[in-house]
Amino acid sequence: MTKYFTNNFNLTNLYKKPSTKSEIVTQMIFGDCFSIFKKNKRWLKIKIKEDGYHGYVKNRKFSKYLKPTHKVSILKSKVFKYSNSKKKINELSFGSKIRKLESNKKFYKFSKGWINKDDLKPISYKEKNPFKNILMFKNIRYKWGGKSFKGIDCSALIQVFLNFNNKFCPRDAKDQIKFFKKNVKLNKIMQNDIIFWKGHVALALSKKKLIHAYGPMRKTVVMEINQTIERIRRTANLEVIGIKRL
Repeated sequence: MTKYFTNNFNLTNLYKKPSTKSEIVTQMIFGDCFSIFKKNKRWLKIKIKEDGYHGYVKNRKFSKYLKPTHKVSILKSKVFKYSNSKKKINELSFGSKIRKLESNKKFYKFSKGWINKDDLKPISYKEKNPFKNILMFKNIRYKWGGKSFKGIDCSALIQVFLNFNNKFCPRDAKDQIKFFKKNVKLNKIMQNDIIFWKGHVALALSKKKLIHAYGPMRKTVVMEINQTIERIRRTANLEVIGIKRL
């Protein structure tokens, strides 16, 4: 039986190789869990349970697996040392998962402090529209491998919302296009259809607009669909390779 651990830090970088100079391929947000394949004093080779991604993390004092009870439903939630404190000691990003230990009228206590109940949903909660709140990430900076309010990339923007809604989603655009099976033509595009280029992905907000974490603009932006297709064709010489519907 596989032994799992829980990421009990607000963000943990996953590197391609055991070096901080190596590429950051993804991140674990608080509450993500993983198994360990190899370890030494400085590094752990791990596999993330949520998406099967593997790589290296610094060897830190990670928690034994904790079954979560709640998840963060806003862009970032403040963590306080005490429930009556106004000074934050940390912030958890959207989709982070906690295990409730105690509660009062306004707060839940978990392993790292106290967090406002209004910022959380039960772990089983699902939105009818999984991308209902995706605009919370508008203007968040683009970060290769990022998964949080501190920085996010195009495929993580899709993944974190599906994961929040308890749906599996691969981490990378090249795997997402294979995973989602229903193909759609551009002239039939609807809200929540997912548009793919080689190495890039965007979400349709309507028949005319999309949102994507866009490297050239260094942030998450809302753009016209046709304008984006033309811009990517002109600047990167890339065509749309697929449009998928959940």
